[in-house]
Amino acid sequence: MKLIRNFCVIAHIDHGKSTLSDRMLEFTKTISERDMQAQALDDMDIERERGITIKSHAIQMYYNHSDGQEYTFNLIDTPGHVDFSYEVSRSIAACEGALLLVDATQGIQAQTISNLYLAIEHDLEIIPIVNKVDMDNAMVEEVEDQIIDLIGCKREEIIPASGKTGQGVPDIFSGIVERVPPPKGDPEAPLQALIFDSMFNSYRGVIAYFRILNGTLRKRDKVKFVATGNEYEADEIGILQLNQVPKKELSAGNVGYIITGVKTSVEIKVGDTITLKDNPCEEAIHGFELVKPMVFAGIFPIDNDDYEDLRDSLEKLQLNDASLVFEPETSIALGFGFRCGFLGMLHLEIIQERLSREFEQEVITTVPNVSYYANTKKGERFIINNPADLPDPTLLDFVEEPFIEAQIITKPEYIGAIMELTIEKRGMMTNQVYLTTSRVEMTFEIPLAEIVFDFYDRLKSISRGYASFDYQPKDYRQSELVKLDILLNSEKVDALSSLIHRDKAYAFGRKICKRLKELLPRQQFMIAIQASIGAKIIARETISALRKDVTAKCYGGDITRKRKLLEKQKKGKKKMRQIGNVEVPQKAFLEVLKLD
Repeated sequence: MKLIRNFCVIAHIDHGKSTLSDRMLEFTKTISERDMQAQALDDMDIERERGITIKSHAIQMYYNHSDGQEYTFNLIDTPGHVDFSYEVSRSIAACEGALLLVDATQGIQAQTISNLYLAIEHDLEIIPIVNKVDMDNAMVEEVEDQIIDLIGCKREEIIPASGKTGQGVPDIFSGIVERVPPPKGDPEAPLQALIFDSMFNSYRGVIAYFRILNGTLRKRDKVKFVATGNEYEADEIGILQLNQVPKKELSAGNVGYIITGVKTSVEIKVGDTITLKDNPCEEAIHGFELVKPMVFAGIFPIDNDDYEDLRDSLEKLQLNDASLVFEPETSIALGFGFRCGFLGMLHLEIIQERLSREFEQEVITTVPNVSYYANTKKGERFIINNPADLPDPTLLDFVEEPFIEAQIITKPEYIGAIMELTIEKRGMMTNQVYLTTSRVEMTFEIPLAEIVFDFYDRLKSISRGYASFDYQPKDYRQSELVKLDILLNSEKVDALSSLIHRDKAYAFGRKICKRLKELLPRQQFMIAIQASIGAKIIARETISALRKDVTAKCYGGDITRKRKLLEKQKKGKKKMRQIGNVEVPQKAFLEVLKLD
């Protein structure tokens, strides 16, 4: 165990974690030159295309130190985007050390600070690294000063490195050996292992990734999963390199995988404890956070016959992504589907993309919203994840919406524009600290619903990409929220309902009505598109009827013949309007939902 080191890499998005991990794999010859490719640990096409890490990846490396010993390194690469901080919390739970990576051209950004606090809470040994020092616009000394201010280390403890050229990689390895403590634990004690990730393989079933805290696990052992109480046989255990490498036994301190032949996703929970059936541990491992979805949206199959396939696809996705939460839901407009909880809008986009690519499931997503608390006049309080569940206005006393505390780090010249944006989003500034003369940290309290759609994109554009953003949930507060319904010929379309602040409801209602007028095909009868709050109509657009020329066959002759035909058509249209249904095409749904 003295020769094992478990560590993760934490940084803001785009600070070069994956590139530095590539150099580490090359340095230890874990991957042959023939198999080497950029972002070697990112195994999804979508990760490579966008240049982001979505899943944390574990890999084992072997390093010969100057003291003549061979050390085993378990590296867990983590995502940097604010939506995937749940993945980071799981990786941190399985490690003793963390490499804190800061881009020399951009300095410390919000997600760096957020992930650093997570690591400090778990008592991890932090090794600060300044990356991209070979670039012309690198501000090495300035960034080193920021790191010293943040974690209070000495300047000589900061390692300058470059993921591109491989500079500093030997120093990083020496730092890991000397500074990161070896794992504690007793190989002779009862088995106690934490599941920190899982994936689904269509041939082998569910593969769980674990970190052993105490005890030893051997192939063919009878194991028990504490949270679910299920018992299995360990068909195969092993370590994680670029591919899985089977082993006969793994003992305390090691990171590995286990295959038990489980086929259903519900039986393995991330954060669960594995122990032996005959010699169980006394208690499960604590301190593992449960996922908190931030954004809810309905996902419906385009064809209702694909409902069961969509359920299977979501269950398999949930194995690779434990932060996805879903439950069945029905909609009058869209039929059967699922109400899903996501960590943010990027997460929602990625899930949609993965459903399409990996499972060939084309889906419709309803208007994303957050969860609220409704308080009735009888004093009852319950949670609402779907606007359709909101009680009648006559029974409703008030609604509480979630607020978040947001940290924005930016340059001083963008303060005015950012303040304008946050005031428009009903935010309130609570603090402002100058980290250096050219960097300021601003703290805001904003309703979560306001940052769900376009806040991050607009923040990036007004600050020319300099502002970085991170948030954590704060509390629920009473707000003036109303339910906005969209009516087509007086029929409610439940998939387009949304909960919105009263001040913004009028503008939003007008926008949706105008958009629907452009998108809905004309019928033989007039269509009224209305936005309403309760019984009050706040916006209206009308699609005029298609006029079929019924008088085309009358050429010449008496005018009364034409009048007779037109009167007959008028009666027909009136009847048609009474019984005619307005079908909303799928394309129109997708277009309307792109509205911010």
